[in-house]
Amino acid sequence: MAVYPFGCSVAFAGRPLLALGLASALCLASPVHAESVTIPPGALDASLIRFGSVTGVMVVADARLTSAKRSAGASVGEDPGETLARLLEGTGLVAEGDPKRGYRLVEAAQAQGERFDTLTVTGQSSDEWERVSGYTSNASRAATKTPTALVETPQSISVIGRAQLDAQGSNSISQALRYTPGVFSEQIGATDRYDYAVMRGFSDGSIDNVFLDGLKSMGDAGGYNSIQIDPFFLERIDVIKGPSSVLYGNSSPGGLVALTSKKPLLEPYRHVEFRFGTQGRKGTAFDFSAPLDRAGTLAYRLVGLAEQTDTQFDAVDPHKRFTLAPSLSWTPDENTFLNLQAYLQHEPGNSYHSGVPADGAVNAHNGKRISRHFFDGDPESDRFERDQTMLAYQFGHRFNDIWSVRQNFRYLHSKVDLRQVYGYGWVNGDSDLLNRYYSGGQESLDAYAIDNIVQADFSTGPLEHTLLMGLDYQWRRNDVGWQGGTASPIDPFAPDYSQPADVEITSNTRYRRDLRQTGIYLQDQIELGGWRFSLGGRQDWVETEVADRDAGTAVSDEPSHFSGRAGVLYAFDNGLSPYLSYSESFSPSSAYDADGQLLEPTEGRQWETGLKYQRPGSDDLYSIALFHIEQENVAAKRPEESFYRAVGEIRSQGVELEANTALSERWRLLASYAFTDVEYRRTLDGTEGNTPYQAPRHQASIWSDYRFDQGSLAGLQLGAGVRYIGGIWADAENTLELASYTLVDASVGYDFQRLGAPGLNLRLNLNNLFDRDYVSSCYSLDYCYFGAERSVVATLGYTF
Repeated sequence: MAVYPFGCSVAFAGRPLLALGLASALCLASPVHAESVTIPPGALDASLIRFGSVTGVMVVADARLTSAKRSAGASVGEDPGETLARLLEGTGLVAEGDPKRGYRLVEAAQAQGERFDTLTVTGQSSDEWERVSGYTSNASRAATKTPTALVETPQSISVIGRAQLDAQGSNSISQALRYTPGVFSEQIGATDRYDYAVMRGFSDGSIDNVFLDGLKSMGDAGGYNSIQIDPFFLERIDVIKGPSSVLYGNSSPGGLVALTSKKPLLEPYRHVEFRFGTQGRKGTAFDFSAPLDRAGTLAYRLVGLAEQTDTQFDAVDPHKRFTLAPSLSWTPDENTFLNLQAYLQHEPGNSYHSGVPADGAVNAHNGKRISRHFFDGDPESDRFERDQTMLAYQFGHRFNDIWSVRQNFRYLHSKVDLRQVYGYGWVNGDSDLLNRYYSGGQESLDAYAIDNIVQADFSTGPLEHTLLMGLDYQWRRNDVGWQGGTASPIDPFAPDYSQPADVEITSNTRYRRDLRQTGIYLQDQIELGGWRFSLGGRQDWVETEVADRDAGTAVSDEPSHFSGRAGVLYAFDNGLSPYLSYSESFSPSSAYDADGQLLEPTEGRQWETGLKYQRPGSDDLYSIALFHIEQENVAAKRPEESFYRAVGEIRSQGVELEANTALSERWRLLASYAFTDVEYRRTLDGTEGNTPYQAPRHQASIWSDYRFDQGSLAGLQLGAGVRYIGGIWADAENTLELASYTLVDASVGYDFQRLGAPGLNLRLNLNNLFDRDYVSSCYSLDYCYFGAERSVVATLGYTF
């Protein structure tokens, strides 16, 4: 498959344009054999997307010109211009340009009425392929590190675009994942200090298994210094299911979450918004972007946010966040790009992060239940302050039609100051007093990651190859100081915060935690007619060290690991694509054996088979995936021992169904279901055959929204969603199963353009609409987490 990530031209008139071709039409996917393809009648936007994917020709237009129009369809001929003209018949639009530099749609009355400058659009500098049209993306770079059509990728992938993030009012990455099959993001309930995602039943690495712009986030999941990105700064989220170590190295067998940040645009864009809501939420955000020169070689983007909100827990300081993300793109020619980025985030206050006993939260304790507003800490002692600084760049150059190179780099500096009083178990087991302890942490983390990629697009006889060769390196050092101690107990049924918690520090340790990882990888994507083959392998060398700075001792390990992946898919002309794939993962362990040495890395293997369907001429996507995962070398220990052994094994298998469809031009629908059967296969503590905690057996969701374009309701947009989660055990011993719960969300939006105020819009998001009181999950019988209560957030936005 010939893939040309850099270089096609497009004309523009200086007003906002929308790339309707998306990934496949942006010279990022090769044209398919078009002589037998027919684009059926339907929405003009969908017809243009199909035109771009079939012909490989770029089409741009003002979105306001195309959104409410329909096309009569057309058979794709040898001349793309003639085909496009037939698609536009009766729409009042015409195309200007040519297949080489692309077409621009204008109203027929304005054709040839303006002089257009030529602007070179490169797939990387403008990142148009990353921008999702509505709720639908036809391609993803995250799973293969090449822009590949979702329907042609032999792996389960879910994409959450900017429109879905806005419509559902996602205030964290965890919230954004709520409607994704196979992902459980209610792991820690109402807290939003970290982003959690249990994928296909695996919670290991859930905090640290987040990637940003192709590189690991580099937070330290073994401490408090985990990285969190605000969704307002993202263009899309790709959720890759199953092992992905072949391209990314250390990762969970359940999958990974790939974030794509907003990049500079090659058309002027200015947006400001103001937020108000329950729990004292208030904030403002802005997003500005534009080219800096007439030739379009330089462009900038500046995104910022300032927000404050209380939590549902009593006596907790408000969560405050101040973030600024400037970026600059430079495209000196059609074959070269450079993106420079920074992300600066200051959080002087953050949310509560603790749990309460199941006996009192799930069941009554002494005839009483703990309120979901209960705070087990001490207002005078509690503190969580975090600062994140990230500097990054993405560089790419195409030498010719075969060879191109890319390099991604990011440096991270993060500091955390934590002081927390927390509850753990009842005093004497049956009193109304909760034991409390103290935990403190001061951490300073420095890290960088770099990924070097060489790509070759060539043919060997009838086989078309996209060959990827890569070398990446990660380095991280986290200097930590941890304190532990005791605190006076508290009555959770009648808490009194007027007296200090009487904290006594009993331990104070200082460590240096180092990680170095080097990986080389090779991947070949092969196309033969309708067949798509993918083969990949990777070798990793990892060095970890934990040094006790007070005792002058250190524990280190230097594991190495090979990971493989293979996949096969057949793309039928009718849009059906069955596939089969095998993939592997590994993750270094943080547990110690009897000699004080780190355990061997865990290893994961997955078989997945499935079927994807995308009707020709439509951007709807349906998929079903069946998977079987085995993870070995899991840390296990006997109840009477204090050390671990790498003898555990976990098996996960199940099925996931997902539908992303347009019921009409104005009506979108997302639906999903996941059945996940997870089991401890080998343990040392008597839990063999049990289901791990925080691994729902059933998850189902549906989200739909409708936009009114005519009549007295024109400009109104309504959305509603339902989420069901069931079959969660509270502990590894499977002594208590949590009650299933169903949550309802809703949104109401209005575009004031119909009232003479173009660019002004108002959106109201309601989460947990009926205020369901529930326990979302438990880490053990001593730690259960209340789900988020009802929240209402109003967002007033203006785009100009």
